[in-house]
Amino acid sequence: MPGAIYAEGLVKTFGDVRALDGVDLDVPEGTVLGLLGPNGAGKTTAVRCLTTLLRPDSGKAVVAGLDVLKQPNEVRRSIGLSGQFAAVDEYLTGRENLQMVGRLYQMKAGAAKARAVELLEQFNLTDAADRPAKTYSGGMRRRLDLAAALVVSPPVMFMDEPTTGLDPRNRQQLWDVIKQLVSGGTTLLLTTQYLEEADHLAHEIAVVDHGQVIARGTSDQLKARTGGERVEVVVHDREHISTAGEVLRGFGKGDTAVEEHTRKLTVPVTGGAKLLAEIIRELDSRGIEIDDIGLRRPTLDDVFLSLTGHVAEATDEENGAKGAGAKDRRREKETVK
Repeated sequence: MPGAIYAEGLVKTFGDVRALDGVDLDVPEGTVLGLLGPNGAGKTTAVRCLTTLLRPDSGKAVVAGLDVLKQPNEVRRSIGLSGQFAAVDEYLTGRENLQMVGRLYQMKAGAAKARAVELLEQFNLTDAADRPAKTYSGGMRRRLDLAAALVVSPPVMFMDEPTTGLDPRNRQQLWDVIKQLVSGGTTLLLTTQYLEEADHLAHEIAVVDHGQVIARGTSDQLKARTGGERVEVVVHDREHISTAGEVLRGFGKGDTAVEEHTRKLTVPVTGGAKLLAEIIRELDSRGIEIDDIGLRRPTLDDVFLSLTGHVAEATDEENGAKGAGAKDRRREKETVK
């Protein structure tokens, strides 16, 4: 049976641009799928299609057991959505924002007030509950926006780059909230450009580039595709590079890469920390002084680079660029209108 979020062959075009080019997704109930990709990859377009904000040109989508194309109203009642930008009314207080959302969902006034109190406490906003949202910091607005998406305790959540622009402290706080949601049974699709975020939160990761899912798996599975562990050694004296290379070849599981200008040698290995200790002893016995040595495991940055041929990009807000992601959002807004 398909998961709580299921997509098959989703296609969406904006003029000559194919924002989605046959996207397939399947997110089991109670898990987190991290949708990872650069600006313009199609992440936001996929979320908009799955949450009924855009109609795909072709393909199938089912959310919480409901057909997105045939039952859009029912889907909206079963999901929560936190977008890239906090969608709160700046002139209402935090409490009023949450109560308004509850009333829009046809909750009774008393129930909406009670739910607002619960969420303000959960998101550490009680002290600021009666201040206008325009006085909130960026991190507080993001938490309020997420709280608003949870007013009706939806079984399925979509978060489109929820921590964009947040400082490390606020990002960590939001991660903690997300973990609490998932531990309570919520299914989550999370789009992000932060490789660390996907590594930290997602049960599975789907890498998206140019509107297609180009790889999928757990963080460890994706990292394994880049070749596993490697030992990196920086020798102190340049004349020792050749001898150090001989030592590493004796322990390695592949070719040794040498960077003459940095005096760094790199070799793929298996064996972990125990093998590293053996290499250090052998280098010492050969009289090779080293400036640095370490056992490096592949990161999601390595995975992303190997899969796409380029590094993950910063957000538009961070780099000040008006690139593909900004153009993609403008096209979507025009289409929604």
